[in-house]
Amino acid sequence: MSREFARRLAQQAIERGSPLEWFEELYEAALKEGIDRIPWADSRPNPNLVEWLDRNGTTGCGRRALVVGCGLGDDAEELARRDFAVSAFDVSKSAIAIVARRFPNTSVKYLVGDLFSPPSAWQAAFAFVLEAYTLQVIPPAMRGNAARCLASFVAPGGQLLLIARARDEWERLGTIPWPVSRPELSILLECGLDEALFEDYVDGETPPVRRFRALYRSRQCRESAASGA
Repeated sequence: MSREFARRLAQQAIERGSPLEWFEELYEAALKEGIDRIPWADSRPNPNLVEWLDRNGTTGCGRRALVVGCGLGDDAEELARRDFAVSAFDVSKSAIAIVARRFPNTSVKYLVGDLFSPPSAWQAAFAFVLEAYTLQVIPPAMRGNAARCLASFVAPGGQLLLIARARDEWERLGTIPWPVSRPELSILLECGLDEALFEDYVDGETPPVRRFRALYRSRQCRESAASGA
């Protein structure tokens, strides 16, 4: 099964002391053998993203957006369809190669990139940042630093939408993907963001999965609204 294959690669990478290497190994296999090697390869945008966008009538109006850990590109393409000027990155060069095959005429700017070593030009540069299902495949010991990097991308007045598997703090992590606890997200509040929305819900997958969907805004956004600017 594709999920067991991914878990085996992840565990081996962690044991080698290189916990992010397995992404390239997984996508390289998919590049050679087909995207069914990817457990999350649904060939459609994340329904938890689409539901939120539809509910809020969200359109980009040309604003800059960044998709973190873009994988096969479906979420980035959905944001571009809604008139965002989208940049998207993945640590796996093979993932980006698959995206180029799938969307040869895309308007999205896809790049190979590392969340933990982003370009300096990305600092406070994006009106909308999407992180869907990336934190949950990063080892918990690395999540604090990952959250700081996520917050650093948000422009003054910008937003970060985060979607992840959820757990209570006292629950066991289990196997990858490791659910995220709410206290793990508190670092975002220490990085200049405010929590505008927090949803704890069970999705429509089979079997159903508990999720967090949270929207964070830069403090400047809140202060401008309060002043009537």
